[in-house]
Amino acid sequence: MTSPLLTVHDPRGYAPQVSAKRLAPRLATLEGKTLHLVDCLFDNSEVFMQQLQAWFAAHLPGVKTAIVKPRESWVDDPAMRARVVREADAAVFAVGL
Repeated sequence: MTSPLLTVHDPRGYAPQVSAKRLAPRLATLEGKTLHLVDCLFDNSEVFMQQLQAWFAAHLPGVKTAIVKPRESWVDDPAMRARVVREADAAVFAVGL
């Protein structure tokens, strides 16, 4: 609606098209595997990832974990993704508390 005094915009915008993707196949076990804990750089996510890493060390000591981070939040990091593919058997992406 437009008038000489006021213009009103629809705050809902337009939803983007979303296409479904299959989940990665589940590993039979994590024992003896390398798991990358990907810190997505949200508030307190570093503390959460450290706690998650400590949990794995205490409860599943046969799982090697490494915390990895993208260069910046909300920006694709092809180098980090390539590292995860090259070095890890699985990954957990987390956003923190």
